[in-house]
Amino acid sequence: MSAGMVRLSPASLHRSLQEPVLGSIGFLNEVMSRHPDAISFAPGAPHPAFLDDLDTGHCTDRFLDHLVERGRTRRQARRLLVEYGPSRGIINELVSHALRRDQDIAVTPESVVITVGAQEAMLLVLRALFRSASEQVLAVANPCFVGITGAAHMLDIPLLPVSETRDGIDVEALEAACRNARRSGRHLRACYVAADFSNPGGGRMALECRHRLLELAEREDFLVLEDNAYGFTAAGGDELPPLKALDGGRRVVHIGTFAKVCFPGARVGYVVADQQVGDGSRLLADDLAALKTMVTVNTSPLSQAVIGGMLIEHGGSLRELSRHKSQLYRRNLDRLLTALDFHLPDGRAAGIHWNRPEGGFFVRLHLPVPADDDLLEKSAAKYGVLWTPMAPFYLDGSGDRQLRLSCSYLDPEQIDTGMRRLAAFLQKEIIR
Repeated sequence: MSAGMVRLSPASLHRSLQEPVLGSIGFLNEVMSRHPDAISFAPGAPHPAFLDDLDTGHCTDRFLDHLVERGRTRRQARRLLVEYGPSRGIINELVSHALRRDQDIAVTPESVVITVGAQEAMLLVLRALFRSASEQVLAVANPCFVGITGAAHMLDIPLLPVSETRDGIDVEALEAACRNARRSGRHLRACYVAADFSNPGGGRMALECRHRLLELAEREDFLVLEDNAYGFTAAGGDELPPLKALDGGRRVVHIGTFAKVCFPGARVGYVVADQQVGDGSRLLADDLAALKTMVTVNTSPLSQAVIGGMLIEHGGSLRELSRHKSQLYRRNLDRLLTALDFHLPDGRAAGIHWNRPEGGFFVRLHLPVPADDDLLEKSAAKYGVLWTPMAPFYLDGSGDRQLRLSCSYLDPEQIDTGMRRLAAFLQKEIIR
């Protein structure tokens, strides 16, 4: 090193950089790169078949036509897509219409902010809501999506893990957590949940639990941050109302993404924040849009145009847009559960068992031994199958004997082959 060259001490950098989950993600990516022929149950990504025939140019033209029909000249419409554009977004009306039509979420376009994926929505909401780390805490279901916990760590927001039941977050435990927080001089400011087929737990909140959560939020004066990334995978006729559709008191901040129902490369999400601020002259959405000008300025208008065109192509309906995708994902989930039953009939006797989610991308497998990096390396190198350790998703040190299987990115034949390999791995390395 040259004389005088700066060497940064890790202790001088923000503590979020030391979070174990960052190392876990890096290690998983490294294993995948070293074993490209392994079948991977790790990615929670949309199936690549939906991207093969994607015509982004056609979708953009459909959105341009829509703008012209609404009174803009063709030149004005094109300029809207190549300039910075409003921080709030340019497809807000389409999104609010789709939410009203398909999910009974009655919000105005002014209540919607279009974000760079759901991840930016989470970051903006947390930054706006949490004034003091010494006085306010964020409750999260345990296990929890690392995107929200990572954002909280970046902002130095204290986290409070709350266990899950088969029917969703444990409302009684959450109520006790509120009392404990008060005794320590803190207030539970918000609670993050994914009511439908959460990542990574795969659980679904029962209707009664949804009502009880909202009643508790009213009683204890906290907000509910609802992540609705996987709700579209519910079977037709088996949908439950999102928390936001049940939200008579505007307690719910609703976060969504087009990564799963359209395509992830667009990086387009949204947040519904219709809570009034101060004297009611502005909404929380206004404050989020103001914060966004200091983070990403705006969400790519070209990306928004593609998503808007896809919505228009499907009659302005999120349900129609996602219909074929949801069918494929339910097929894959059924295939994975069937393969687990077939290949591991004696698993429970050996201490191996799994949950049976009704939708979403993920299944949790419980082992009698730690599902750590060494076990993952052996699984990849000797048996050609990859999975995701669950420990990084837990905040209380538990979950080290669980792994996550994702079925979204694979074809049925790959699921079958992968399960044969996984069963051989479990039989030889664990059961015997």
